[in-house]
Amino acid sequence: MSPADHHHHTHGDLPEFPGARRLTLLVLIPAVLITLVGMFLLWPGDSPVTAAAGDGPVQVTGEVVAVQPAPCPQVPEGDQPLENCGTVSVRLTSGAASGTQITTDIPNGPGAPEVAPGDDVELLQLNAEGETTYAISDHQRGVALWVLGAAFALAVIAFGRWRGVTALAGLGVTFGILVWFIVPAILDGRSPVLVAVVGAAAIMLIVLYLTHGLSMTTTIAVAGTLASLAITAILAAIATGAVHLTGVADETSNFLTITQGDVNMRGLLLAGIVIGSLGVLDDVTVTQSATVTELATANPAYGFRRLYGAATRIGRAHIASVINTIVLAYAGASLPLMLLFAAGDTPVDELLTSQLIAQELVRSAVGTIGLVAAVPITTALAALLATRRARPVTPRPKRAERPVEDPWAAFADRAD
Repeated sequence: MSPADHHHHTHGDLPEFPGARRLTLLVLIPAVLITLVGMFLLWPGDSPVTAAAGDGPVQVTGEVVAVQPAPCPQVPEGDQPLENCGTVSVRLTSGAASGTQITTDIPNGPGAPEVAPGDDVELLQLNAEGETTYAISDHQRGVALWVLGAAFALAVIAFGRWRGVTALAGLGVTFGILVWFIVPAILDGRSPVLVAVVGAAAIMLIVLYLTHGLSMTTTIAVAGTLASLAITAILAAIATGAVHLTGVADETSNFLTITQGDVNMRGLLLAGIVIGSLGVLDDVTVTQSATVTELATANPAYGFRRLYGAATRIGRAHIASVINTIVLAYAGASLPLMLLFAAGDTPVDELLTSQLIAQELVRSAVGTIGLVAAVPITTALAALLATRRARPVTPRPKRAERPVEDPWAAFADRAD
């Protein structure tokens, strides 16, 4: 291997073959143009407003000065007894009455925040019959979350170095597209499925190339992810229709149908499946593409079948662990619901066929099938292109040179 080849391989890309850059552009340019046109056509208009400003209670902040517990009054038999009674003194730190000290009741009820002197809290300012009252609604979490975010960023950068910086930049891009395009476009009445597919494509194109660089390895991952996303979207549409899911299965979706009647809830479910699958799909496709790259670099004599077979075995192990991760993630998010069903002695068949659980089962199954499809697609593309790499050209042996004769001597010989 020449020094130039070694320098190229250390960058983690497939060995060059004729037309590699042209093929990269043939995949990248149409994908970018289609995504840009889709975002232009689906871009939301003015953000919808559900309520005029000032219709709801005003939210202010404050600092707990003192807590004065008191015995709770007796309640009628059969009612839920009160647990925390007394008053809280709070010094307001925002709003028109900032700097003043007010007194309110200790928060009570399921999930009520527990407060202590020195806590920063959020309060609802209620104006009724000319009297202003306050109620503690929650803790302020801004500072703690900023500290946690800074620790997260430092850990990523300390381990990943420049790659960690690009990963954080990609995370910012993902968050921006979700907040400024996907969510507003769905609220504006656009098709949730189209918005999700276009938004996922934009996230994938920007994040993958930003994080892994403009290379043939990344382009293969992009192609594999696009194909798997299309398969996931089609399967999600078929599965939700076959299972008769409406997308309205909990209090949040019910509330959304009341406040935002223009949102297609079944389409919103499909959009959630597509976006949720993207986060694991790009991990699988990048891993498979990079695996074939390393195998082709370490074993230049490997052909398509050997590269595909070796990388697929690695992909099977990866998929097995990813499937377990998906199931545990959904189980952890649905743990309160599972406890509620278990406490009610709900039969297993009724539990699994309820819309809320069936919705999660469809989400898990469709996402997993998309992941499984991503492995052979991406591996085959990478192995096919790796076997087309430019092989070193062996110089052809030179023909034995015939002795140069004196033309005048040869002419004289023939004349004799």
